[in-house]
Amino acid sequence: MTPEPFLALIAVLTPAILSPGPAIIAATQMALAQGREKALPYGLGLAFGASLWCLFALLGLAVIFKLYPPLFIAAKFGGGVYLLYMAWGLWRAARSPLPPAAKRRFGDGFLGGIILNLSNPKPALFYSAVILSIFPDPHGAATLVAIYATALGTELFWYAIVTTSMSTNAMRKRYFAAKFWIDTIAAIAMTALAALLIFNP
Repeated sequence: MTPEPFLALIAVLTPAILSPGPAIIAATQMALAQGREKALPYGLGLAFGASLWCLFALLGLAVIFKLYPPLFIAAKFGGGVYLLYMAWGLWRAARSPLPPAAKRRFGDGFLGGIILNLSNPKPALFYSAVILSIFPDPHGAATLVAIYATALGTELFWYAIVTTSMSTNAMRKRYFAAKFWIDTIAAIAMTALAALLIFNP
C-alpha cells in the first residue's frame, strides 16, 4: 500500500463533508444553538454513521465484484455518472442559500447522529463511486481496514472541527461566506473522479 490513494481519498472526502448539506448544517446549527458540549457527540455520531456507509460499500464491493466481474465495469460507469450528477448539483447550488438542516428526529446525542446519517443512503452511492475510482480493486483485509480507517478518521476530524468551532460567531460568518468555494471545490473534485472512473481501464 502506498500513501497516495489514501491522501486522494482524504482530499476528495474533505470538501464533500464540508459542502453544506442537511447533516453538516444540522451539526452546525446545534453547535450555534446549544454549544459544543451537546454538538460534539452529535457530530461524532454523524461522522461514524457516514463512515458505516463506507464500510458497507467496501464489503459489498469486495464480495460482489469477486463473484460477478462484469458488474465491475457497470458499477464504474454508473458511479461515474452519479458523481457527475452530484458535481452538477453542487455547481448549481454554489450561489444558492444554505439548504435546511435535517431534523434531529432521532435525538441529539451520538446515537441520533448515527441514525440520521444511516437514514440517508446517498453516502453509500458516494462512497462506492469514490472507492471504485481511487481503489479500483480493493482486496485483502489490511487494505479494506486501511480504507475504512482513513474514511472514519476524516469524517471524525471534520465533524469535530465543525461542531467545536461553530460555537463562535466569527467562525459562523466565515463558514457561510465560504459556501461558494466549498461547493465549487467539491464539484471540481467529483468531476475529476468521475472522469477517472469512466475513462480509466
